Amino acid sequence: MRIVFMGTPDFAVPSLKLLIETGYEIVAVVTQPDRPKGRKKTLTPPPVKEAALSLGLPVLQPEKMRSPEAVAELATYEPDLIVTAAYGQILPKALLQIPRLGCINVHGSLLPKYRGGAPIQRSIINGESSTGVTIMYMAEGLDTGDMISRVELPILDEDTSGTMFEKLSLAGAKLLGETLPEIIEGRAVAVPQNNDEATYAPNLSREDERLVWNKSARELFNQVRGLSPMAGAFTQLGDEVFKVWACQVLAQKTGNNSKDEPGTIVDSGAQGIVVQTGQGTLLLTSIQPAGKRVMDAAEWVKGARIEAGTRFTAGGLQ
Repeated sequence: MRIVFMGTPDFAVPSLKLLIETGYEIVAVVTQPDRPKGRKKTLTPPPVKEAALSLGLPVLQPEKMRSPEAVAELATYEPDLIVTAAYGQILPKALLQIPRLGCINVHGSLLPKYRGGAPIQRSIINGESSTGVTIMYMAEGLDTGDMISRVELPILDEDTSGTMFEKLSLAGAKLLGETLPEIIEGRAVAVPQNNDEATYAPNLSREDERLVWNKSARELFNQVRGLSPMAGAFTQLGDEVFKVWACQVLAQKTGNNSKDEPGTIVDSGAQGIVVQTGQGTLLLTSIQPAGKRVMDAAEWVKGARIEAGTRFTAGGLQ
C-alpha cells in the first residue's frame, strides 16, 4: 500500500503521524512551498514539511499542483492512494486519476456545510454549536466528493479557532485510522452530498476581521474567537488600529435601549473594557493597541486616558 500524503498546516500533522505510526508506507509528502512569515518575512517551511523531514520522508513542494510537471513527478511515486488534509490547492483531474484507490480528503466540517478553505473559522464566526470532520473521496469541484465517514464535535463558548483546530485535527486523524481499512478492503460506502444543503467557507479577508459595533454582542464575541489566535479581530481607536483577541458577552438584549452609540466604551477597570454594541455589551479582556504587544485589557486601562464618550469605530463603517 503506497500512499502519497498532501497537507500543509498544523491541522494535517496528526493525520500524517497516524499513517506512519499505523505502519502505512508513505512514499512522498506534498506540501505548499516555504513562505515568508513574520515582520522580518523569514522564509518558513509549513508544519507538514517539518514533520515529514523529521520522519525521514521525501517532500515535494510544487508552486502549482495543477501543472503537468507537478502531476508527472507525483505519478512517478506510483501511489495506490492519495490522502490529503488541508493541502490548500484544488487537485486536477489528471492527478485524481493516478491512484487505483482514489484520493481522499480529511475535511474540517460536516459536509456539505462549510465547503472551502476556512471551515473551522467560519463555523465559529457564524455561531454554530457543533462542527466536525468528514472524510470524503475527492472530486474536481470544491469539496464536492462523496462522503465516506464523519465525526461531530461540539463548539463550546470557550473554544477559539485555535482550540477547535487542535480538537478537529486529532479527531480527523483518529477517523482516518478507522476509515482507511474500509477503503483498502473495498468496504467503504460512498454517500453523495446533498448540494441543496451546501454552504461555503471561503478564506478570510481583511474585512472579515473588522469589528462592526452595531452587531450584537454575541455576534462580535463569535467573530473574535473565530479569528483567534490566527489573524485577530480589529477595530479603530481614533486613527489607529486596535486589535481584540478575547472578550466576553456581558449582556444580551433584543434591542439597544442605551443612549450610548455602538462602539462606545461605557466602563473600564480591573475586568477590562466594556463596550456598547448594537445589542448588549461586550467585555474586552485581551487586546493589542497599535504598535504594542498583546496584553490584558485591564493592564492597558491602567495607563490609558479614557474620556467619557470614547468610542471604537469600524473605520468608516458602523
